[in-house]
Amino acid sequence: MTVSTPDVLQVAQHRAEHALELRGITKRFPLVLANDNISLSVKWGSVHALCGENGAGKSTLMKIVYGAQPPTSGEIVVDGEVVNFTDPAQAIARGIGMVFQHFMLVDTLTVTENVILGAEPTAGTSINYAAARRRVAELIRQFNFALNPDALVGELPVGLQQKVEILKTLYRGARILILDEPTAVLTPSETDELFDFLKNQYAASGNAVIFISHKLHEVLHISDTISVIRDGKMIGTIPAQGATTETLARMMVGRDVSLKVQKAAARPGEVALDVRGVTVRGEHGNAVDGVSFQVRAGEIVGIAGVEGNGQSELVEAITGLVPVAGGQITYQGRPAHGVREVEASGLSHIPEDRNERGLVLDMTTAENYILGEQDRAPFAGRFGFLNLEAIEKNARELSEKYDVRPRSASLRAGQYSGGNAQKLIVAREMRKGPKILVASQPTRGVDIGAIEFIHARIVEARDQGLAVLLISADLGEVMNLSDRILVMYEGQVVGEVPASDATETGLGLLMTGSGGASGRSGHVSETLQTGER
Repeated sequence: MTVSTPDVLQVAQHRAEHALELRGITKRFPLVLANDNISLSVKWGSVHALCGENGAGKSTLMKIVYGAQPPTSGEIVVDGEVVNFTDPAQAIARGIGMVFQHFMLVDTLTVTENVILGAEPTAGTSINYAAARRRVAELIRQFNFALNPDALVGELPVGLQQKVEILKTLYRGARILILDEPTAVLTPSETDELFDFLKNQYAASGNAVIFISHKLHEVLHISDTISVIRDGKMIGTIPAQGATTETLARMMVGRDVSLKVQKAAARPGEVALDVRGVTVRGEHGNAVDGVSFQVRAGEIVGIAGVEGNGQSELVEAITGLVPVAGGQITYQGRPAHGVREVEASGLSHIPEDRNERGLVLDMTTAENYILGEQDRAPFAGRFGFLNLEAIEKNARELSEKYDVRPRSASLRAGQYSGGNAQKLIVAREMRKGPKILVASQPTRGVDIGAIEFIHARIVEARDQGLAVLLISADLGEVMNLSDRILVMYEGQVVGEVPASDATETGLGLLMTGSGGASGRSGHVSETLQTGER
């Protein structure tokens, strides 16, 4: 028996001009009006971008389309027919697929098993795994994804897990594909490959794409039409041709937004973070292999690289979460071991996964603001009793200073939008008065207004004399914020260059192991500085 999933690139046949029409969609929650009378039309054969700040209502609207949330009122029309989805299975049956920003994968299953989960082909009473694997392998080749159908998902880096999510949807034959921040963990070349498929193959074959992203240059590059939502309301729909990032930012935020990081030249001081020959064990050999670099007070050192090349393990070692297998790390001239000692040495950490490492989602805002300091003055007294008045006062002041909305000390952290949750973490870590700041993926999944705010705080920290280590999969972020850039590939630092001399082309080549990277900084720096900026 063969797998009965349709070919996603087969020229689609449709009854109506529009793949999807939303008519007056409203969604009310007990305390929030998430969507307020939104109407939207998406044509077949097009890429339609949906933009807006975190909490604007984009994801809620798409969950309604996908059958994961019922609308309070309004009408959904798919290919000319009014539908009433009560669960995602009904939306999938009508050719709608959605790739969520937060992955829905089972770590202990293989790529193939994750892709077919819930849509397993059968031969009699058994799953026809061989046929499924052939189909998954065919899709992997078709999209040029660097995936092994038999790899365990839990052992894959985040970038490859994102690709598994995309494969899951396409395996089910989606004709309307909703993508929520799909490029957050992709390199420039991987993003280009995805865009080529979405626009020149998938949409060109008559299918429709709804593309949600905070990266406005990507929105302008891939989209035919752009809709902007603000505070649950539809602000407007415009053609991508002729639109600018400034126009979109103003529509999203309701004011002019600075899209360029404003910073003066760095004035580096003494070495604050010294990493010498550090090796960290991974699942299959060394995840970090003899890495050395320094970060001085008053500078931002960025690390660029495709995810899964040792950056996460390096951060875990620097922050004391895992021991080093070789080499030494010193903080302001002194070694430290374990999270407590490292923190006491003056290091603060913005983790790459705010939900897993940065917040306790069931705790309140006030409680999350004091994590790691809950047993110290002014938040705890001599006998260990919590000083509730000081804890609440701290929450009010930090939420005001860092513009965390809503201003509530009692709101659970899991109820915040991504941008506000991230600002909560930044506020907590900066309140500690660190000398070293390790910022890992500081604006992942964050809207343009929050990005502007967080970038300004990182530059402000540098100008106050902090040593800042920035790790980001967003190459533009690394180039805009950093004073110096390191490139990691296969667990090693393969080059270093001043940010003013780096190019996206050169960095992108080295991030994928191209450009003659040999691990010798002098040779690699020459590659980094080639190409058009």
